[in-house]
Amino acid sequence: ERIGRDHQRATPQRLLVAEVLFHHRHLNVDELHRKARERDPTLGYATVWRTLKLLEACGLVHRSQFGDGTARYEVQVDAHEEHHDHMICTRCGTIVEFENAAIEALQVEVAAKFGFRLTSHRMDLFGLCPKCQA
Repeated sequence: ERIGRDHQRATPQRLLVAEVLFHHRHLNVDELHRKARERDPTLGYATVWRTLKLLEACGLVHRSQFGDGTARYEVQVDAHEEHHDHMICTRCGTIVEFENAAIEALQVEVAAKFGFRLTSHRMDLFGLCPKCQA
């Protein structure tokens, strides 16, 4: 019932923000606020913002920049889940998550070749989705 080192209360509005984020990946603050307000019209923008910062500080949410000038949030990948990377359409903003074991292995191999021990990484590929290519 408590969140984080400061033992913040898990209020119904904070839980709503977390639930919406869990079901809709890669949302920015405005999108998250809009979707959460569909279920609770009294939810304020500041509450969404503070909740995101709290969840991020706790390691439950990850913030990314995909080149569109806005921070986007998604639930932090569990250590037991597969890591995923992203393909981002530079025209419409569609974000596709993908996993590829060969790419993951190659990254470790390349890092070792240069004497690096990877602790984390992120790969974002930018281009045009099939719809925008048409």
